[in-house]
Amino acid sequence: MSSFDMAAFLAGLNPEVPPSGARPLVVHADELQPLPAGEVHNPTALSVVGNLPTATFELFRQTIPPSSSSDMQRHHHETVHFVISGEGYSEIEDETVEWATGSFVYTPPWTWHRHHNASTEHPVEFLTIENSRLLGALGVNRRQSAGLVTVAEARAMFKEDPS
Repeated sequence: MSSFDMAAFLAGLNPEVPPSGARPLVVHADELQPLPAGEVHNPTALSVVGNLPTATFELFRQTIPPSSSSDMQRHHHETVHFVISGEGYSEIEDETVEWATGSFVYTPPWTWHRHHNASTEHPVEFLTIENSRLLGALGVNRRQSAGLVTVAEARAMFKEDPS
């Protein structure tokens, strides 16, 4: 097993981001990189803002179709969804929270969660920000998906006692 050297990792982070064609300072909407449908475990569409030179966080544009939801999942990284447009609600462990355009939705690490589009006509658009790159660089990022199920069903699938 290789050991992780925190000092070397931190020393490798450049406080300046030199502009270049390979890692631009601006990525336009038409330059987002869609994730293949087979890599997304639900009806949502995810496009990564992969060309920005971020070392510790990842950015996505996520679209949830009308009357649909993301999968029930949990991961080690923190996530903030900024609601660009639409309205809906999120199940985060045993809480249900409502949100609309302009809201910020926080998902703590390793919590079962799922986001629902409440509209029957319009998609929901999120800007999703997560610190998955940092955890990946540290070798501790993990994600589990239970599919389109409830929190209780996800806990049962992964043999968890909620108490």
